Amino acid sequence: MASLLSLPLIPAAPTRTSVALQLLSSPFKGNAGNLKTNPFSVPFVKIQLKTKLGNKPLVVVCKASPSPSDPPVGNDRFRLNNLGPQPGSTKNRKRKGRGNSAGQGGSCGFGMRGQKSRSGPGVRKGFEGGQMPLYRRLPKLRGIAGGMSAGLPKFVPVNLKDIEAAGFEEGEEVSLESLKMRGLINPSGRERTLPLKILGDGELSVKLSFKARAFSAAAKEKLEAAGCSLTVLPGRKKWVKPSVAKNLARAEEYFAKKRAAAASADQPSA
Repeated sequence: MASLLSLPLIPAAPTRTSVALQLLSSPFKGNAGNLKTNPFSVPFVKIQLKTKLGNKPLVVVCKASPSPSDPPVGNDRFRLNNLGPQPGSTKNRKRKGRGNSAGQGGSCGFGMRGQKSRSGPGVRKGFEGGQMPLYRRLPKLRGIAGGMSAGLPKFVPVNLKDIEAAGFEEGEEVSLESLKMRGLINPSGRERTLPLKILGDGELSVKLSFKARAFSAAAKEKLEAAGCSLTVLPGRKKWVKPSVAKNLARAEEYFAKKRAAAASADQPSA
């Protein structure tokens, strides 16, 4: 019994779990028995096989392998995964450093003195040191070329030949709405608020009723000769202050009385 007690104790054989835990170096301090297996999924890479007859070997092309800058190989089509700029067509901007270690000299190309060597935005574009700049020395252009509203259209023009080709029946009304319904005009943008003007290019063979803001002299002569009825629509009144409107009304009343007095004075003499 004593000899049995004096024998050294043989440690039990380590299990697979204990060996794995001893070999792994992890900061995990919890109970390893609570861990469960979580199988991970390997991302699937679609591989296209291209086979050709003859002694040529089998070619395996992976669509996800080429970088965006690689050009297409062979008859491969341009796609989003192989598009890229041509080599040498793009380059990074020059990063201005400070000091000799930047590799651009002590002042890095800015010079030693002056406004352009200081920190900040420098001078704006077109500035010429205080003298009259070039964009102010040049003369202005008239009309739309100079940015003025004088060159912008003020009417939606329609010629008589277009109205004749539209197929209006005798006695029908020609207005901005009727021309839109027939598809003769399709104003968009700023032109949607412009009034209608009838021009005299062409001839008209039917009697129609016209409603427009303005008529050209040639169109008015031809329409009156054809027996058409013309209605000049009033324009949009310009807004004025109430005091100015009151003065205008008083002036209109005053001149109306003068015209009536002048007409009554001319009647006895006649």
